[in-house]
Amino acid sequence: MQCPIDGTELVMTERSGVEIDYCPQCRGVWLDRGELDKIIERSAAQMAPQAQAARPVYDEDHRDSGYRKKKKRGGFLDELFDF
Repeated sequence: MQCPIDGTELVMTERSGVEIDYCPQCRGVWLDRGELDKIIERSAAQMAPQAQAARPVYDEDHRDSGYRKKKKRGGFLDELFDF
């Protein structure tokens, strides 16, 4: 199958049990029927335990100023689209 944007041959790969087609040239991603639903379900399932355990993290040096240090968390979508 060819990329609808630039005509490059699409590459098919499987990420976390979901088959995706992507263009190595423009980095466009195309999903077949039902694949977006799988991504949404797995992302929601992974985020639910994290949301329950999430608490603000404060830097010790800025505790009095109300400064919040954010933690970067990789999620299902980060793993899926990391080519």
